[in-house]
Amino acid sequence: MDNTLRRVDLNLLVTLQALLEELNVTRAAERLHLAQPTVSVQLARLRELFNDPLLLPSVRGMRATARADALRQPLADALLAVRRTLAPVQAFNPAQAQQTWRIMASDFGESTVVLPVLPALRSSAPGARLAVVGLVPAQMVVLSERGEIDLAIHITSEAPPSLHHRPLFQERYVLAGRRDHPRLKRRPTLKQFCALQHVIVSPDGGGFHGSTDDALTRAGARREVVLSVPHFLFLRDVLLQTDLVAMMPSRLVAADPGLKAVEAPLEVPGFEMVMLWHERVHRDPAHRWLREQIAAAANP
Repeated sequence: MDNTLRRVDLNLLVTLQALLEELNVTRAAERLHLAQPTVSVQLARLRELFNDPLLLPSVRGMRATARADALRQPLADALLAVRRTLAPVQAFNPAQAQQTWRIMASDFGESTVVLPVLPALRSSAPGARLAVVGLVPAQMVVLSERGEIDLAIHITSEAPPSLHHRPLFQERYVLAGRRDHPRLKRRPTLKQFCALQHVIVSPDGGGFHGSTDDALTRAGARREVVLSVPHFLFLRDVLLQTDLVAMMPSRLVAADPGLKAVEAPLEVPGFEMVMLWHERVHRDPAHRWLREQIAAAANP
């Protein structure tokens, strides 16, 4: 099969289709904007390729052989498939979209990136579906390569260099607790901050040390971390029902009327959120539309 394909000039098949429809070399040549001798030469090559006369003289011009008649539909289907393959990429119409998009995100990414874009997606692309899967940084690249996820939402400092990325927003940390927390009426001193009992989010599970502790070490201080949780959703419930406090991304606190935020007494480095995707979907119109929707919603 491979050897046969190497011998075939696609233009020959276009000429064959014209000949089978016109049953006349002169009319086929006019239709193809070619000289009649050129079409005659191509017909000779087609006869050699298929080992069949294909077209025979008749009283009213030419008639197709049985082999030529058998080729009509497969030839039409094949050329249509080629034309569709080579056609320009169609613009994406969200109103008619039936895609299922899969986004990998942490609970923070769900709250700050996925949730804000949902109204636009449901309004503009009501036939599309969205699946949000848990963030597993170690699997991000391989799942993107396989097409098992379309996008990932993560932090710039841990973004795999092999994936495309687009910054979404900068985030900073604030000291948070329940709105009526007796010790969060004003910004605490460093000593008061360290005397509070803290809860920390540890996505890897069970960690009691984070960027805040690194900043405290540089300042020659240490805080008391009494609870480690895996998700911000549970952290919120803990803060609402106890006197524990936490260093939280400011967007989460601002969106929750039950929580209060004050500035911490030391500088804790924030982070940048980005969306990440594989080269295989980089130029896809539907994927580009999705990325634009997410970027717009993340920066209203």
